Amino acid sequence: MTATTCLMTALRCRECGREYPARATYSCEYCFGPLEVVYDYERARRSMSAEAVGSRPQNLWRYRELLPLEGEPTDGLNSGFTPLVRADNLARELGVRELYLKDDSVNRPTLSYKDRVVPVALSRAKELGFDTVGCASTGNLANSVAAHAAIAGLRAVIFIPAGLELGKVLGTLAYGPTLVSVEGTYDQVNRLCTEITTKARWAFVNVNLRPYYTEGAKTCAFEIAEQLGWRAPHHVVLPVAGGTLLPKVWKGFQELHQLGLIPELPTKVYAAQPDGCSPVVNALKEGTDIIRPVREPRTIALSLAIGNPADGYYVLKAIQESQGDGETATDEEIVEAIKLLARTEGIFTETAGGVTIAALRKLIASGRIPVDETIVACVTGNGLKTTEPLSGRLGEPLTVEPSLASFEQRAGALLEGAGA
Repeated sequence: MTATTCLMTALRCRECGREYPARATYSCEYCFGPLEVVYDYERARRSMSAEAVGSRPQNLWRYRELLPLEGEPTDGLNSGFTPLVRADNLARELGVRELYLKDDSVNRPTLSYKDRVVPVALSRAKELGFDTVGCASTGNLANSVAAHAAIAGLRAVIFIPAGLELGKVLGTLAYGPTLVSVEGTYDQVNRLCTEITTKARWAFVNVNLRPYYTEGAKTCAFEIAEQLGWRAPHHVVLPVAGGTLLPKVWKGFQELHQLGLIPELPTKVYAAQPDGCSPVVNALKEGTDIIRPVREPRTIALSLAIGNPADGYYVLKAIQESQGDGETATDEEIVEAIKLLARTEGIFTETAGGVTIAALRKLIASGRIPVDETIVACVTGNGLKTTEPLSGRLGEPLTVEPSLASFEQRAGALLEGAGA
């Protein structure tokens, strides 16, 4: 694709509508509302046909007209276009007809959905002349920024709250960034990163590059629709942390409908949060637009432990517009859902995926998601990153000596009825 296919025209305040040049800024100077990328949809309609998209490389840039880049992408050429798995075994277990899993646990290179948003942000960072990138992260974003910075040849300075899972810490350090562990919550880490942008010309993907970063999440919706034969599902269940993913998935489906790529838009979106940090779902259940921050999140799902989600209001708005809903999961339900998904579909998800499957289960059981409509659940990260919550909850291996006699003595029941 050539640079002429970039159809980004400006940044626009989501509250007052004022427009700004597409630079490294993220809030309106007048009302402090968040900024969002604006596109030329008329030109996109002419160039972004199903046939054109289908002829392009199978990565996130196949939807280039609706992504915020002026020139050629410099990162993410092997990211995106992850499997949409028809989950018949899990569907039978849950009593539904048509269930799919959007499996970003195999997204390249760091095995999470963050490998959608980061390549967009870093490609834009290079266009804007930055040589240092960073983020505030609960783990997956740290992994992704470190890896993609290495690919892009950029310096990375990454900030995390102390106490993250070891797999995510090592999965960041492996790429050689400067990793800063902050004694505080994610919200305190994010505040520190915001302050640093006033002192250093660094590109924080989820702060001053947030308008571009969040647009990458739309590719999840684009892929789901394309993989379903250019149709939208009836229900999509997504985990909510800072609130980047759910509103942009909803926006992605809306854009495809606006361009005529999907003829109908029956989709409802649903938020999944852990019991110990569920400010958005709490607001939903209370029937209010006011999201009360959770000061001290308490959950094994550390990647979702963001007590004051930056885009929480827009999560609520997307749920209300689509007539969706939300649900929470206890730590015990999260672990059981991780085991259920692995047992039925052979997918080992991290704790955020456990929250999503547990919430899906409850939404179906309560009748809020009908059993005879198309359902998609988004699995956003790989279980190998968060093994600690499963320690001591999966049983132990059967130990035998290297002899048939020992095996028969200790596991003879396995041989009964096995045949010769």
